[in-house]
Amino acid sequence: MTTFLDKIRGRTRVVISETERALHICKGELRGILGPGEHSLENGRGTLVVERHAMATPTFRSAYEKALFDKLPEVAEEHLTVVRTGPGEVAIVERDTRIAMVIGPDQQLVLWTAAGPWTSTLIDTEAEPAVPRKLMRRLGEARLTDQVVTAPVTEGSVALLFIDGVLTQVLEAGVHAFWKAGRTVTQKVIDLKRQALDVTGQEVLTLDRVTIRINLSAEYRVVDPVKAATEVKDFTDTLYRALQVVFRKQLGALKLDQILERKGEVNAEAAEKIRTDMAAIGVEVSDIILKDVVLPGEMREILNKVVTAEKEAEANVIRRREETNATRSLLNTARVMAENPVMLRLKELEALEAIAGKVDQLTVHNGTGGLMNDLVRLRDDSAA
Repeated sequence: MTTFLDKIRGRTRVVISETERALHICKGELRGILGPGEHSLENGRGTLVVERHAMATPTFRSAYEKALFDKLPEVAEEHLTVVRTGPGEVAIVERDTRIAMVIGPDQQLVLWTAAGPWTSTLIDTEAEPAVPRKLMRRLGEARLTDQVVTAPVTEGSVALLFIDGVLTQVLEAGVHAFWKAGRTVTQKVIDLKRQALDVTGQEVLTLDRVTIRINLSAEYRVVDPVKAATEVKDFTDTLYRALQVVFRKQLGALKLDQILERKGEVNAEAAEKIRTDMAAIGVEVSDIILKDVVLPGEMREILNKVVTAEKEAEANVIRRREETNATRSLLNTARVMAENPVMLRLKELEALEAIAGKVDQLTVHNGTGGLMNDLVRLRDDSAA
């Protein structure tokens, strides 16, 4: 509290607590930094200014910052901690061994020393672009990942790391992190597992001018991710177009009957060229299958009629062949019975048995021998 004597002397008493610091400015001139306690300060004609700073906000920000470092460097060194980074550098600032801040390249951070203790670690991101896993975990826990780019890579895949558009590294499975530091850091994930690609509904004009639709299927995997990502814009699209072009060229040189009859040979011819072309960009193609050949409606009806006629002709041939075989068998049986009377009698008994099975009552006169004699006589009379 200002006393009467202080007023007479042109002074003012100022109390600074342990939780704050203050800049002492008189007549527009920076005089120093006030620590905790009571201070009697010159206040001629009310020109005293006390700029208070709470230690709860550890960063020092003031319009008098430059004047403090220029005119009172010893005072600034006593009360303030300065962290500076150069081009391509980042700084990890810790308070009580805990990460408090991360500053990027070409920056300066001024902290109240009393709010510490402070330690800082400078990292040259040009020499060490990767963030160590342990440090990345600490940054994540502190939620200070603005200066970091993460690149998660799943099992069975790799990632190509590009820094400012230049491929710098191939990343294996795992979680990777890299410093931004004013650079553009991107990654492209390449799946190395075997995959299937279907090409459906492709129209092809055959040599005999029949428009057909084909469905293709291919299995592939990337064996050289660098080539696959850099030689072409999209290796999947390249394979798709290769399947289209090669099969259209191959099938367009054949007639419809040849395509339907020699589908396997067409596959082999087309597949060899596709495998060669794709191997040049780091893609291995295994199975290539021409799954379906879809005909237009009218052509399908015509082929169905042709197939029906062919099957009917084959059935007629088989029927005639069986009839010929049956007639030949009857002729052979007749010859055997004519040459062997016992065989004839056996056949007659079989016929009598069949007749007896179809009537309710059968009367036999003169015994079985008389019946047989009568049957033979009937046969002879009919023959006469």
